Amino acid sequence: MEFMDGTWKKEILSWDMLMDDRSLDQEAGVEGIIHSIRNMGDVVFVILRKREGLFQTVCENARTNVSVNEWKEGMAVCMKGILSSEQRAPHGRELHVTHIEILSSPAAPLPMAIDKWKLDTSLEAKLNYRPISLRNIQERSKFKIQEALVRSFRDYLYGQGFTEIHTPKVGARGAEGGANLFKLSYFHKPAVLAQSPQFYKQMMVGVFDRVFETGPVFRAEKHNTKRHLNEYTSLDFEMGFIDSFEEIMAMETGFLQYAMELLRKDYQKELSILKIQLPDVGKIPTVRFDTAKKLAAEKYGRKIRNPYDLEPEEEALIGQYFKEEHQADFVFVTHYPSKKRPFYAMDDPEDERYTLSFDLLFHGLEVTTGGQRIHDYSKLTEKMEKRGMTREGMEQYLDTFKHGMPPHGGLGIGLERLTMQLLGEDNVREVCLFPRDMTRLEP
Repeated sequence: MEFMDGTWKKEILSWDMLMDDRSLDQEAGVEGIIHSIRNMGDVVFVILRKREGLFQTVCENARTNVSVNEWKEGMAVCMKGILSSEQRAPHGRELHVTHIEILSSPAAPLPMAIDKWKLDTSLEAKLNYRPISLRNIQERSKFKIQEALVRSFRDYLYGQGFTEIHTPKVGARGAEGGANLFKLSYFHKPAVLAQSPQFYKQMMVGVFDRVFETGPVFRAEKHNTKRHLNEYTSLDFEMGFIDSFEEIMAMETGFLQYAMELLRKDYQKELSILKIQLPDVGKIPTVRFDTAKKLAAEKYGRKIRNPYDLEPEEEALIGQYFKEEHQADFVFVTHYPSKKRPFYAMDDPEDERYTLSFDLLFHGLEVTTGGQRIHDYSKLTEKMEKRGMTREGMEQYLDTFKHGMPPHGGLGIGLERLTMQLLGEDNVREVCLFPRDMTRLEP
């Protein structure tokens, strides 16, 4: 009888061992996918793709057990040989192969040249062949950067005393109001896909004080723009016992500082591949909604058309203004009009036409919406009545407030938009693994 003890011995070397000088001039084994083949005649350079990056191997046709004529890009192989120093190779070393084991062989040639440094094809082609196009080193590096953002969100909030929660994505009604809901039948009952974990995370503030979640949200908006997705990943948190909605903005600033430091420390390879210059998050300016509109209108000669919301062009101009005037990559726009905020947004006691809420713009694009919530049951139900809202389907949510809630607030960050702006992409689909929009349900 055998027992598992949590370890597994392999003959191949780990990446760290391959990079260790003590492994040089020793026998070594390397596993990976054949990324590219350069046949120079008597000598063949085979580049393997591993999760850590590219690794060079060198094969002399007469000295290997499998003819190089049988090798194909996309093969999974295990190669054995002598690890040698070679400054011209990636990472300064290469494997001189004496034995190759083919673990699997592709049944068809690749539909695109993924071994090129930059994938020279259309976005549509990249999305149609997404599992293949992501094998390109630059393409997959985008999602390592995205990994860092999610990782830092979790790590930072754990360090700030938050509890991670997981809320349902199928519910009886939406949290944001409006008609932009995906409707479905749930065992013959009407249901919707969640627009947001808003109600649940507020309810959990009464349990844990501070909660966060990373998960999908669904918006049935008939947009076909470069900034919209119908399913995206939201980084949400909600925190209780706040003194002001500005405390939420301070928490997000802390997260962004933590994220940029993590990227500098652990993701230099991806930053270099993608040529990313990290934004300055030392201090983020704040500006009132109405003031921001006036500043952009006056400097750039744009007429204010919508007094209740920011149009995409206005967001871009506000971002441009703060970059030119304050060298700021981010800007918090605060005090959005109550008319354009959900019923649970707390109105400004000094002027109830506005709310204690904010958006965070990153290079002129909204990546975060947040603010302070109404925590008093009477005020919450009063605002619902003023808006002509029914309580049907929200009984449990309202009961939470009936039985007492602390002052609280929170936010939601669009992961794909944040990634897009950080990488300087111009289409959010570039940074979504498998985008869902008005026309795309596959792959």
